[in-house]
Amino acid sequence: MKLAEALSSRAQLNDSISQLNVRLKDCIKIQEGDDPVEMPEEVIMELDKKLSELERLIYCINMTNSMTEVDGRNLTSMLAERDVLSLKTKVLGDALRHLVEREDRYNRNEIKYIRNVDVKKFRHQYDKVASELRKLDLHIQSLGWETELAGDC
Repeated sequence: MKLAEALSSRAQLNDSISQLNVRLKDCIKIQEGDDPVEMPEEVIMELDKKLSELERLIYCINMTNSMTEVDGRNLTSMLAERDVLSLKTKVLGDALRHLVEREDRYNRNEIKYIRNVDVKKFRHQYDKVASELRKLDLHIQSLGWETELAGDC
C-alpha cells in the first residue's frame, strides 16, 4: 500500500469514527417509551474495532514518515516544516488583510491609522512564503504516491 492510500484510509476511518460517535449518542439516551435503534454495546464494539485499525494505521504512517529519506531529510521533518510554513502563511495572510483593509473616518477628530510597513514588500513576503508552502506540499504529496508503507504494515 502506498503512503497516500494509507492517508486516505486514515481519513475514512476518522469519518467512520465520527459517525459511530453520533450513533452511540443516539442509542445511549433515548426518549422514554422508545426503543433504541441499536444496542450501545454493539456500537462500542464496532468503535473499538475502528480505533484499533486507526491506531495501527497511524503507527504505520508515522514509521513510514520517519524512515523515508529524501535529500538527507526524512518525511517527518518535511511535514514539520510544512506545518510551520502553513502557520506562517496564515499569520502573514491575516496581517496582510488587516494591513490593506480600509479605515473609514467620518471626520477629522476620529483616530487615523497609518501603515507601518510597505504594503508591496509585505505582500511580496507573503507570496514568497505561500509559494514555498505550495512547493513543499506538492513535493510531500508526490512522495506519498511514490512511497510504500513501511515494514509489515
